[in-house]
Amino acid sequence: MAFATQEDVLAVMEELVPTVFKKFTNWKVDEGPFIRIPYREAMEKYGIDKPDLRNPLIIQDATEIFAGTEFKAFQDKTIKAIVVPNGAAQGRKFFDSMTEFAVEEQGAKGLAWTKIDENNMPQGGIAKFITEDILKGLEEKIGAKIGDSIFFIADKLETAQKIAGQVRIELGNRLDLLEKNVYRFCYIVDFPMYEYNEDEGKVDFNHNPFSMPQGGMEALETKDPLDILAYQYDLVCNGYEMASGAVRNHDPKLMVKAFEIAGYTEKNVEEKFGALYKAFKYGTPPHAGAAPGLDRMVMLIANTQNIREVIA
Repeated sequence: MAFATQEDVLAVMEELVPTVFKKFTNWKVDEGPFIRIPYREAMEKYGIDKPDLRNPLIIQDATEIFAGTEFKAFQDKTIKAIVVPNGAAQGRKFFDSMTEFAVEEQGAKGLAWTKIDENNMPQGGIAKFITEDILKGLEEKIGAKIGDSIFFIADKLETAQKIAGQVRIELGNRLDLLEKNVYRFCYIVDFPMYEYNEDEGKVDFNHNPFSMPQGGMEALETKDPLDILAYQYDLVCNGYEMASGAVRNHDPKLMVKAFEIAGYTEKNVEEKFGALYKAFKYGTPPHAGAAPGLDRMVMLIANTQNIREVIA
């Protein structure tokens, strides 16, 4: 869409998508405006940038609660916690199988857990490291209560988030917690423009190098690159990315500056992206859009998890 903002594109999708879904399903369909979740919040609460909102479980930070703990596996780590309401009813076999899932399938160093019994005492797993103060912190800060179980992942921030995200999904499926017969939509917004590439030891693009940075040239010139957000957005439905979009960068000076931060020279830009670089010089209008995956829409409406069943 020419001369369009992010708001224009999101409004069109909010009108289009529920209309299409309602025509072909008798499930409940979310109406616009859809919930908007900033990327960093999505990673904190769901450990993934395509959260399934039918799953009621939320990831919470328990790092401060365990400050000064004697449990070595938690020392100097970021600790993410998932409280499972009424989860204390599960037997030891369930907790062992969840640990096996985290370690063997997700590469976790371990999956700590405990449950709170009817006397408000921690039992099982790492119970011996749950002091009175820690238990109080778990109750007051992350809402744990009698009858609940709590799972913990301790690692560096990004790893802890991602593994906790997969544990959240697995818990939702194994315990049959997902809301039934409903399509839950949300937008993931405010993607970071850049990330730090540890392998190459430099700043790199996070998602889409051709999107417009929020704050324009001023942001590129004055902000820490890792603090710059982009006008990028995804439409997510029931845990699947269903459309991805952005406000596109249409200004050659902005494009060169954006690539310069990621280590490219103007010559590199001209050689690698010559068509865009030249087109922009003729006065490309501001533009924004989104690309919905038609096959994913059909897959969701057909209630299958195998996209190959619907592509043909």
